[in-house]
Amino acid sequence: MWDFCMKPSDFYLIYRDRPRGILGLSQKAYIDKVLSRFGMSNCVPGDTPVAKGDKFSLHQCPKNELEKKDMEMIPYASTIGSFMYAQVCTRPDIAYIVGMLGRYLSNPGMDHWKKAKQVMRYLQRTKDYMFTYHRSSHLEIVGYSDSDFAGYLDSRKSTSGYIFMLAGEAVSWKSVKQTLIASSTMEVEFIACYKTSNHGIWLRNFITQLRIIDGIEKPLRINCDNKAAELYSKNNRSSSKSKHIDIKFLVVKERVQSLQVSIEHISTNSMIADPLTKVIIKINEGRFDPMLT
Repeated sequence: MWDFCMKPSDFYLIYRDRPRGILGLSQKAYIDKVLSRFGMSNCVPGDTPVAKGDKFSLHQCPKNELEKKDMEMIPYASTIGSFMYAQVCTRPDIAYIVGMLGRYLSNPGMDHWKKAKQVMRYLQRTKDYMFTYHRSSHLEIVGYSDSDFAGYLDSRKSTSGYIFMLAGEAVSWKSVKQTLIASSTMEVEFIACYKTSNHGIWLRNFITQLRIIDGIEKPLRINCDNKAAELYSKNNRSSSKSKHIDIKFLVVKERVQSLQVSIEHISTNSMIADPLTKVIIKINEGRFDPMLT
């Protein structure tokens, strides 16, 4: 039986099942308010926040004054801002699409607005889902790092994503466009590992100060599904394929050698950060199911 524990705001609920040692975080009330605010309370539920094959580009932005005037009446920016609050708190499953739609805030087009409404239909379907945390005596932080390759059509930049798990549950995540154009999948994955290790070291230091974490002497494990990036992080040699990588990213190699972090290869099927970098498949088959129940 779920027992109500705390209501810090009208939009955010914490549930607790003490006998089973489960804590749940729900934003159903907040999502209902968002859907009501933008006239989507009775919308048809959707399976995904973005359909496979959907493209986003500046070509979808208004091309004349008439199209711009039509968009002036649409609350695009406030809609994306509302998504952002849900995404940051409990919904990593919409992080990719929210980040993508946010790139067009200055001049959104009707196609972008249609995609935003699709996100609301997806939230309608999944608003009863909540983050669940289970009691555990083994508290260890594990990171997952991933990236697409040149997926941003306007600049051919890539999107990186990371998610950190504590005792098997998600505690921090991010989906973000990389700042440079990479020439290979190894390079984009290695850059993603750099961003992930930056946040991971900060996160572990923060949680360590709370004196609740086990295994602080071990390197912070970061899982990556690119074998070349893993091997490059563990050797001191350079090659023609890697010599152009910006020197600041090479700090990853130093962190591996000093045992601050450990970059480990896993299969793509085990990469739970994958939906932070690209379109996810249907929610009942998705990789976020273990966290959103």
